[in-house]
Amino acid sequence: MLFSPWAAAALAGLIGLLIGSFLNVVIHRSPRMMYRAWLQDALENLREADAPLAQSLWKTVFGRGSTPPADLTTAAHKAYEQVQALPPLTLARPRSRCNDCERPIRWWENLPLLSYLALRGRCAGCGQPYGLRYPAVELLTGLLFAYCGWRWGLSATGALWAAFCALLVALAFIDWDTTLLPDDLVLPLLWLGLLASAAGLVELRLNDAVWGAIAGYLSLWTVGGLFQLVTGKQGMGHGDFKLLAALGAWLGWQALIPVVLLSSVIGAGGGIALKLGGGLRAGGYFPFGPFLAGAGLLVMMLGPHLANAILPR
Repeated sequence: MLFSPWAAAALAGLIGLLIGSFLNVVIHRSPRMMYRAWLQDALENLREADAPLAQSLWKTVFGRGSTPPADLTTAAHKAYEQVQALPPLTLARPRSRCNDCERPIRWWENLPLLSYLALRGRCAGCGQPYGLRYPAVELLTGLLFAYCGWRWGLSATGALWAAFCALLVALAFIDWDTTLLPDDLVLPLLWLGLLASAAGLVELRLNDAVWGAIAGYLSLWTVGGLFQLVTGKQGMGHGDFKLLAALGAWLGWQALIPVVLLSSVIGAGGGIALKLGGGLRAGGYFPFGPFLAGAGLLVMMLGPHLANAILPR
């Protein structure tokens, strides 16, 4: 072994701090990139409202005697031009900047944890506080990477589980902020788990990974469908179905019950605390994804010992 477990943990932890800094960008920008893409798609459709096909579709929805309002098409054209004029927004562009004064952050002000401590958590330009979210994401990612390095070493297996952790951290914070779980992150997590099993790079057999993905999706899909049938309300988003499917692909069908039980218990406690503290969103929406992600990380670390403690014998 080239590195001792503790040396591997230290090196992986440093890499995790750097990845955590990038995850802050992913968490902040991914929803905005999605919203911009959705708005652009909607405006493109509205711009074509005077086309024969669009006329036909409009009349199918609103009746034969109706026509698309001219002001709607005009407004769509103007709004589309405004969206097109926006500066590019990707994970790489533009440079990170302060949310208050919009001053670009220089590279030495963006070093994970160190810059935050040196600047005392404030912008070097306007002095406004950045908040604890950014160092928390960096530290959490660093600790998770350190665990992967300690357990699996600096290996392909360790790198895969580190990627598992990074994607879950990003998804948890995005869902907490927006109640969205982007397919651009969930689906790669799912396929990476299946491919890792197929390549023999993780201990889970491919058969268990496939059934874990299927059972994970169908279980929450069934519960969500029954809830909507009984109450007439959507109690769970499709992103949660896909996230549990991804966890099943990594952890196997055997781990699904511990994951669901843990996430439900912790999520219920969190929901009650938010309700009592007045922190629930308008409409009472409460993201379940962060608790699924947290439970998945716990099961990754504790493995079969956690399942044996939870499941009846």
